[in-house]
Amino acid sequence: MSKVALVGAAGAIGKSIAAALRAEGRPYRVIGRSRDALDRAFGQDPLAEVTTWNPADPASVRQALAGTDAAVHLVGVPYDKFEQHPIVMRQVIEGAVAAGVERLLQIGTVYPFGMARTPTIAEDHPREPHTYRGRMRKAQEDLTLAAHADGRIQTTILRLPDFYGPDGESSFLHGTFTAALAGKRALMVGPIDRPHEFVFTPDVGPVVGRLLRTADAFGRTWNLAGAGVITQRAFARKIFAAAGTKPRLLPVGKRGLSLFGLFDPVMKGLAEMNYLVTDPLLLNDNALAALIGPLAKTSYDEGVARTLAALRSR
Repeated sequence: MSKVALVGAAGAIGKSIAAALRAEGRPYRVIGRSRDALDRAFGQDPLAEVTTWNPADPASVRQALAGTDAAVHLVGVPYDKFEQHPIVMRQVIEGAVAAGVERLLQIGTVYPFGMARTPTIAEDHPREPHTYRGRMRKAQEDLTLAAHADGRIQTTILRLPDFYGPDGESSFLHGTFTAALAGKRALMVGPIDRPHEFVFTPDVGPVVGRLLRTADAFGRTWNLAGAGVITQRAFARKIFAAAGTKPRLLPVGKRGLSLFGLFDPVMKGLAEMNYLVTDPLLLNDNALAALIGPLAKTSYDEGVARTLAALRSR
C-alpha cells in the first residue's frame, strides 16, 4: 500500500489528514522539525512513521521523503515571514522529485486571488494579489503548478477558507472559543457583520485522501468552501451560546490592527489582510464536488460543539 508523507504535519490540517488516512488503514509519514511535537500528536498510531527534517538541507528533505509515493505540503511559516513560503515550497518540490515521489498536494489559501471580482470564487478567478502575503502565496502556487507543467512531478493545490476545529489553536476564531469558555470578552478582527465562511478542520482530511487517489485531480487547483455563509458575529454567538456564557465581543478594525501592528508583526499582517473581512471572498467548490462526489461538511452548530468539547477536555 502506498505511503503518504505529511510535510509540516503537526498543525490542525495535518492531524485531520492523518485521521482520514488512519480511517482508511493507510500508512503515512509525518515530517516536521520537532520530534517531541510529532510524537505527542502521532506517536500512538501504529500507521504513523515520525521523521524530522531540516528544510534548508536538500539531503534532509530528500531523506525525509524517500520511500513515499505522495506528499502533502502543510508547512506553516511565521506571519511576518511569508517570503519563506516559496523558498520552502521549492525545497520540498526538489526533494520530492529527487526522492521519486509521484504526487504532491499543496494546501493553499484564498490569498493569491486578491480582491473578489465575483460573488463566489471559482478556480479560474484571476490571481491578482495586491498584498505582500498574497504575492508570496501566489509565488508558492506558481512553483507547484510549474513542477507539474514541466513533467517533474504530479501536483495539485487545494485552497481553503479560514478554518476552525478541535486542534485549531492557530485559527482565526480560536480566541473566541477560549474567551467563551472563560466567560471573557472576545477580541475579533472586524468588521464582524460581513458575510464569511469557515471550514471545520476534520472535514478537510477525507477530501485530501480522495484527491490523492484521483488522477484527474492533478495539474490544476481546487477550492473547498466552508459549511455555509455566516457572519463572524453570528458565529461568535453560536460559540458563546454553546459555552453557556454571555456574548461579549470586541471587534477591532484595520485602524486598530495597524496601531497594534506598531508593536506586533502579526497584528500588522492582519491589518494588511483586513480586506478579507471587509470585502467577502467566498469560495465556489462545485468543480471539486463534480470531481470526487458529494462533500461532507459539518454544520456550524455541530462543529462548534465538537470544538468546545475538545477544548474542555484539555
